[in-house]
Amino acid sequence: MSLNVHFHSYDAVIVGAGGAGLRAAIEVSGKCRTAVLTKLYPTRSHTGAAQGGMCAALANVEEDYWEWHAFDTVKGSDYLGDQPAIDIMCQEAIDAVIDLEHFGLAFSRTPQGKIDQRRFGGHTRNHGEAPVRRSCYAADRTGHMILQTLYQQCVARDVNFFNEFQVFDVIFEGEGTERRCAGVVAYELATGDLHVFASKGVLFATGGFGKMFRISSNAHTLTGDGPGVLFQNGLPMEDLEFYQFHPTGIYGLGILLTEGARGEGGILRNGLGERFMERVAPTVKDLAPRDMVSRAIHAEIKEGRGAGPDKDYVYLDLTHLPPEQIDAKLPDITGFVRTYLGIEPKKDPIPIQPTAHYAMGGIPTNVNAEVVIDTNNTVMPGLYAAGECACVSVHGANRLGTNSLLDIVVFGRRGGRAMAEYVSSVGHPDVTKAAADKVRDHIERLKSSKGGEKVAELRTALQETMTRNASVVRTEESLKEAKATIDDLRKRYESISIDDKGSVFNSDLTEALELSHLLDLANGLVVGAMARQESRGAHWRDDFPVRDDVKWMKHTFAHQDAEGNVTLDYKDVVGGKYQPMERKY
Repeated sequence: MSLNVHFHSYDAVIVGAGGAGLRAAIEVSGKCRTAVLTKLYPTRSHTGAAQGGMCAALANVEEDYWEWHAFDTVKGSDYLGDQPAIDIMCQEAIDAVIDLEHFGLAFSRTPQGKIDQRRFGGHTRNHGEAPVRRSCYAADRTGHMILQTLYQQCVARDVNFFNEFQVFDVIFEGEGTERRCAGVVAYELATGDLHVFASKGVLFATGGFGKMFRISSNAHTLTGDGPGVLFQNGLPMEDLEFYQFHPTGIYGLGILLTEGARGEGGILRNGLGERFMERVAPTVKDLAPRDMVSRAIHAEIKEGRGAGPDKDYVYLDLTHLPPEQIDAKLPDITGFVRTYLGIEPKKDPIPIQPTAHYAMGGIPTNVNAEVVIDTNNTVMPGLYAAGECACVSVHGANRLGTNSLLDIVVFGRRGGRAMAEYVSSVGHPDVTKAAADKVRDHIERLKSSKGGEKVAELRTALQETMTRNASVVRTEESLKEAKATIDDLRKRYESISIDDKGSVFNSDLTEALELSHLLDLANGLVVGAMARQESRGAHWRDDFPVRDDVKWMKHTFAHQDAEGNVTLDYKDVVGGKYQPMERKY
């Protein structure tokens, strides 16, 4: 039976209702007809899982300046971040936090009533002198509070939500220099119908793609839908090889234990009880940047100093902290530990391991969240991206903790403003229901396929090879093994079939469509990682363990052709007043 296709016309469409999408929606509300499409109910978006805080140089607790924040971000990025964009983010951080406070966000407070601030990895005073208290937080549920606050503001502004609508294609109009974004095609989960949304402007805020790895802090819904759709439509992806592993995921599960636990005084210990980060980063110790801590944990395990029967994890130790401090500052994560591990974190150290956490790369954009389509920074009119799905690039090779919540708010706001201005100056695109034909044909092929391949088996094989061969530490050999597996899985994908032929909440179907995004993005990640013969930030090559600023101070642009082959291009990193130096902490 042919799928029903519905048609809608809006001035602006926002895809994704996490922090970036909601912040953009606040900016466009009241200025043009706007639709927000989200595969989940908005308050279930993954922003709600962010725990530790949002950095801004408020100087509420101790002396601080936005320039110090910028230095830490540049240094933490291993000098791959674009410094003009970083300056903008760190300058606008202060107003972004105050905006949230005025929206009603219940930040934790000092005894004087100011927004409280705590330490976080890689954030220092006076250009690396010592740790600084810069992270604004709401206990250990900061992302949850941001998400709820922004959603309430959207409701107050009568933002038009299409909940449980999953976007599987993007529409373009025109050719050459006249080409522009003209809308999206979405699948309605509750009915199985397709919806064409014609729009002058589209902003993607769809989050990351951590489900290409087996152990991940990411929700099952983080499958790279926005980047995947654009990659499949010929747009490039930037810096896919840089994928951050958070040091402290619950062992075997990957559920995140916030860096704020170490900001409150938590200590990492190996199986011998040693505080091993004293050897790695003697100044900031356990609060070194995430890439350094993850590699240090990997080294402890590799060298036989891990804990447990298989010596394959280390400990996060909170037992020396006052119980009332744990209850007040870390209620959620200690609850996770009790629930999932059955241990009491006030008395027992917590088994942890690095977990796939955050994509530094993604859809290339400028500082106004406009999508750029080549290394000359040519803008695709009407197309925007913000949040983890985008690459500005403010995170470079390694994102500092708390800069993700800052990123979504700052660039969600900037993207919303830029899109509102753009759509007021152009006419409506000429789009018909026929724009849904490609997605409809793909869905009907999946439902009618008699192939023997199953989505779950292919996804598991992808996650296993990416975790084993392309995670914290990589080599030419491991990346070649990952590439061979991905190539095989892409061929097998052509023979997948689904058991559920129905229309109502068909997760069998949506997971099959999502898998195509994960395979494409994993392929781009591995190709970029194989080519980058250096170690920088989260991209660590055991066979090229030195950062090479002569050859590799540049961003990777991955292009995918119609057959799925990936080619690479590069553009220079935009520098500033901070010159590359050795990253000592």
